[in-house]
Amino acid sequence: MNDVLFTVLDNALLARDVYRLRLQGDTGAIARPGQFVNLKVEGCFLRRPISVCDLEEDVLTLIYKVVGKGTATLSRLVKGETIRALTGLGNGYDCAPAGERPLLVGGGVGVPPLFLLAKELRAADKAVCVCLGFGAKEDAFYLREFRELGCEVRLATLDGSLGHKGFVTEILPERYDHFFACGPEPMLQAVCAVTRTSGQLSFEARMGCGFGACMGCSCQTLTGSKRICREGPVLRKEELLWTR
Repeated sequence: MNDVLFTVLDNALLARDVYRLRLQGDTGAIARPGQFVNLKVEGCFLRRPISVCDLEEDVLTLIYKVVGKGTATLSRLVKGETIRALTGLGNGYDCAPAGERPLLVGGGVGVPPLFLLAKELRAADKAVCVCLGFGAKEDAFYLREFRELGCEVRLATLDGSLGHKGFVTEILPERYDHFFACGPEPMLQAVCAVTRTSGQLSFEARMGCGFGACMGCSCQTLTGSKRICREGPVLRKEELLWTR
């Protein structure tokens, strides 16, 4: 874990209330897709955890949705300003079990960490299928970016304004070797219910410290108590109580 001062390169609106923040600084502590950073936001006591979307040398890409005071403050950052972040936090995805046909399933702002994962899997010449779910066309983002990596991209929106009308679990392919998912917990539960293989799921939680000291984001699993910020945010399907 490093405490790093980053410089803002740009902060652009991507979709409805969704922004892409690009930061320049020391990214050396980030080792795996699925890890997150904890941003120190002016005027907020607690830092804000944001998953890593992309990483290129000393440039870090984060995607976040404005949902309250902290993220609203983030949305007002401009080029040249600085922000501190704890980096290299959390247990990310393990690419080793991916097989030749990995499946990536994302919902809403659960989509961003899947991009760096897809990038690594495509670099290993895996045939990646990405299934994305959003509320509406106005909420969708990064479809082109996934396609440019060479991924098969399937899309669902709840209102049918783009892609399949319905849930992301209704567009999963028949064939895949291992799945990776990130999104709201009801979506993760639904993914576990319909998938036939092992998989890895990234969870969201309210975090006090972001590095395991306060125990505020603990959850119970089949193998005992796990901290979402430390042992997670990525947990294995086989660990989850609601898969039994």
